[in-house]
Amino acid sequence: MRLLLLICLFPVQVMAQNFSVREISTWEKQSKKVTIIRDNWGIPHIYGKSDADAVFGLMYAQCEDDFKRVEFNYIEKLGRMAEVKGKDVLYDDLLIRLILDQKDAKADYQRGPAWLKQLCNAFADGINFYLYKHPEVRPALLTRFEPWFPLLWTDGSIGAISIADISMNELKAFYGGTPDLSKVDLPAEELTTGSNGFAIAPSKSASGKAMLYINPHVSPYFRPEVHMVSEAGLNVYGAVTWGQFFIYQGFNSFCGWMHTSCYVDAADTYIEKITPAANGWQYLYDGKQLPLVKKPITIRYSNGTSMESTTIEGLYTQHGPLMARRNGQVLSMKADNRIMNGLIQCWQRTRANSMAAFEKTLALQGNISNNTVYADAAGNIAYWHGNRIPKKDPNFDWTKPVDGTTKVTDWNGLHPISETVHLINPPNGWLQNCNSSAFSVAGANSPDPGKFPAYMAPDKENFRGINAVRTLSEENAYTIDKLIAAGYDRRLPAFEILVPALVKAFESSVLPEDSLFAYLAGPVAVLKQWDFKSTESSIATTLAIEWGQKILPAINGIQSMADEESDIVHKTKYFAAHAKPAALLIPLYTTILELQQKFGKWQLPLGQINRFQRISNDLDLKFDDNQPSLPVGFVTSTWGMLPAYVSFPFPNTKKRYGLHGNSFICAVEFGPRIKAKSLLAGGESGHPESKHFNDQAAMYAKGEFKEVLYYREDVQKHAEKTYHPGE
Repeated sequence: MRLLLLICLFPVQVMAQNFSVREISTWEKQSKKVTIIRDNWGIPHIYGKSDADAVFGLMYAQCEDDFKRVEFNYIEKLGRMAEVKGKDVLYDDLLIRLILDQKDAKADYQRGPAWLKQLCNAFADGINFYLYKHPEVRPALLTRFEPWFPLLWTDGSIGAISIADISMNELKAFYGGTPDLSKVDLPAEELTTGSNGFAIAPSKSASGKAMLYINPHVSPYFRPEVHMVSEAGLNVYGAVTWGQFFIYQGFNSFCGWMHTSCYVDAADTYIEKITPAANGWQYLYDGKQLPLVKKPITIRYSNGTSMESTTIEGLYTQHGPLMARRNGQVLSMKADNRIMNGLIQCWQRTRANSMAAFEKTLALQGNISNNTVYADAAGNIAYWHGNRIPKKDPNFDWTKPVDGTTKVTDWNGLHPISETVHLINPPNGWLQNCNSSAFSVAGANSPDPGKFPAYMAPDKENFRGINAVRTLSEENAYTIDKLIAAGYDRRLPAFEILVPALVKAFESSVLPEDSLFAYLAGPVAVLKQWDFKSTESSIATTLAIEWGQKILPAINGIQSMADEESDIVHKTKYFAAHAKPAALLIPLYTTILELQQKFGKWQLPLGQINRFQRISNDLDLKFDDNQPSLPVGFVTSTWGMLPAYVSFPFPNTKKRYGLHGNSFICAVEFGPRIKAKSLLAGGESGHPESKHFNDQAAMYAKGEFKEVLYYREDVQKHAEKTYHPGE
């Protein structure tokens, strides 16, 4: 009877979540060492005794704001999406399980430095404490988070997973036994959604202090805005990817950093010579026949009413997993998609207190996929193109699969950062990168491409890079507001090339008596008078982007150019110079007909059809023309738009809604006292009932920033709620 009574008195949360009394007691004690202050925008400012306490509070706050996204990111990295979404994503799970080894992640956790284990423990404890305190929350799959999870996901980038040029169709065909490889996903021509990073030296700022502009382009709710402080010296502000315990793009009292994705060749495909053997399969390497390594991978998947499983035998050479069969050749893939030094680097840079300390974190070479734009309180600005760059034989074309049978194609260690493409304190006083060429970061003062192997910086130029160089060159006394204005430059340089070609084609080939004249005379006149700036009220912008989408395949398809001129800028110039009138005019005619069919007229200001809307927190965003939305005067970065806004019409909508582009944006001025302004898509909270779900939406649509509250006295003046985790 006494045992029964104890069971009845035992908290229901403990039984539901399978957390021990000892764990809960430990969490309760740690929560008292953490204070969370939510400011008037709902931004969590987390204060802890130790760094681990700050991590504990950060994870608890993330779960408060959007547990769904925290959980999903780890369901994905564990290769367990099919358990939630069904068999359709089975091969997505297979990909993850082929390239991210959970045994290695667990081993790294066990052998990692004590301080890192403490942070990983705090990561798991903060999330699990949230689940214990919120039994009403029903996880889709993960009812307990483990401290080794962060060692699966050691890079905060949206492109943290690299599989070289392998496509999902190829992977499915190889492991699914599908013989038809005629439909192959080709890699994208360019990172059109990318990110922007600017750094301004004291010589170009009104205050004589260095400045940084942080502008990642991701899906709108990919990262929240947070602030972490500990009595051990941590004080870092910025954007954190849901589920990670380090601020990925941000600043502390001494320095700031912005990462932009790049094409640095840190993942390669190898052509393997596979032959049958008595006990299976073997591959040729360095004159020897070696056995393929086999790893059975069991993947569970939901069929709607129950859970089923299938086992696929993963195959590996010394390069890595076999991934595809292309042109009769079997391809393996080599990459470092998970590395403990990456996680260490991500944390230690948040504590860097000088340029030397920051460079020390770069020397860990754990940043797999990104560039770094940097500025600090000492007045330094700097740029590093990539970070973890393998040494390779420059005689091979590493953009294509290379011979895997010879050790000549092996990676030979890593380039030290002193050998990578980088630039520190250029005389022009500014730096930029927009997922563009490493050799235009400082205009005429950029690094010389002839001094580096091609695989180190294969990135091509794009129109955002062109626009950034032009824009940053036009101001000599930057303030925070002027830096924000530069980041929101509305010019579209691609159309400065394309529209004159269109006008010329119309005026030289379409006569008043032609049937096309009546349809195109008005639109061409509007475009001819356009200043090439994107605004809410611009009819010309609507015409240009709708027309541009129709001619873009022809531009990207241009192949008859020297490789060094195969970027989108040179292709656009070539197309404008050589396209026949019909190739320019017929797409505009089609555009006019489509706009008239959908909206009854073609004279549509951009903001009338280009909208921002947040009506649910579903992982797959929902949009509805009948629900409230806001006009947006920004367009896709393809055309050179710096404040990128990638929008589409959906099957159930006529208007276009944003799916990608500006997310967290921040302008920082360093000095004895930090000054900063920021902006977040929609709002901090993922709960539609919260006032912070959409309180920044109107500001986001217009590019209006809020003051960053970095010092505790300022945070407390604007405090909306102060509490310990669990209260």
